Amino acid sequence: MTHDFERKIDVEIERTRIRLTIFHGEDEEVVKLNLEEAEELVEKLGQAIKDYSQRKQIRID
Repeated sequence: MTHDFERKIDVEIERTRIRLTIFHGEDEEVVKLNLEEAEELVEKLGQAIKDYSQRKQIRID
């Protein structure tokens, strides 16, 4: 699957939330997280990246 548009991710700190904005093409998605949710996202994303890297190293014959 190829994308004909640029994807951009912005992270901003609001007064009581962390705001993630994901731009894709002309659309955007906004997610506002409290500190606990943001920390959980960091943990899950880190684990997913680690798992993905390990899977890329496994050859399927």
